[in-house]
Amino acid sequence: MNCQTMVYLVPLLASLMLIEAVSADDLAAPQAKVEKLAGGFKFTEGPAVDAKGNVYFTDIPNERIHKWSLDAKLTTFREKSGRANGLYFDKDGNLLACEGGSRRLTKVSMKNEVTVLVESFDGKKLNSPNDLWIDPVGGVYFTDPRYGSKDGLEQGGFHVYYRSADGKVTRVIDDLKMPNGIVGTSDGKTLYVADPGDRKTYRYSIKSPGVLVDRKLHAKSGSDGMTLDNRGNLYLTSGTVLVFDPAGKQIASIEIPERPANVCFGGKARKTLFVTARTGFYAIKMSVAGQ
Repeated sequence: MNCQTMVYLVPLLASLMLIEAVSADDLAAPQAKVEKLAGGFKFTEGPAVDAKGNVYFTDIPNERIHKWSLDAKLTTFREKSGRANGLYFDKDGNLLACEGGSRRLTKVSMKNEVTVLVESFDGKKLNSPNDLWIDPVGGVYFTDPRYGSKDGLEQGGFHVYYRSADGKVTRVIDDLKMPNGIVGTSDGKTLYVADPGDRKTYRYSIKSPGVLVDRKLHAKSGSDGMTLDNRGNLYLTSGTVLVFDPAGKQIASIEIPERPANVCFGGKARKTLFVTARTGFYAIKMSVAGQ
């Protein structure tokens, strides 16, 4: 562990809270409890899983990206991250990051080589990229809101963009109040976008890469980050971790000791739900796996 991180690890099984209101589907593993894995951060966000099951997450104010390995070790992967928020791994093992402070989308190799993918649209700087999802053909959907100061905004609103595999950037959603969390299905047919500014989460059909149609209200709840399991259930972070089935019915609520910001499945067989929540990093064993 990087000694500058000022992070303490909590022994495994030092659980704090039980999963609540779980449906008959039994999403959590038997007797599962929420475990605090690490703490002492300023604001954790953006968990993403690599091909092996290791989980990377951000500590935005401290401008760090951390790694939680399969052997339960915490390390610092990157310093001076540009206040990175959402993360996602591409098929080549590179880590894509929404650098909210630097107002750009970047690709980071495992050697910490940084490539800028997007920093402007229509000749104007992005607002503050927040979250992203990579589709099956290598295109990237990302949200671009701005929290806090609105000084220097150039885009005239908060939108959702698509960067195709060949580098072309298009604006694909322009009618949300504050788009934030975003995730798509592994078959590349459906995209979910949260609008916490309007306390709603929508689903879109993906007609073709970067072309969205047939918007439907999926949940009357906004969300910061989100993820999907292999049953098609959508996990939102809004006060607690709320779980909605593919039809948009809430089926479970997982209470975390701190207000959650984002979630992802990781670990062996991707059967652990990892949660970033303010100053802490949490996990719960599941009977379902990530998609």
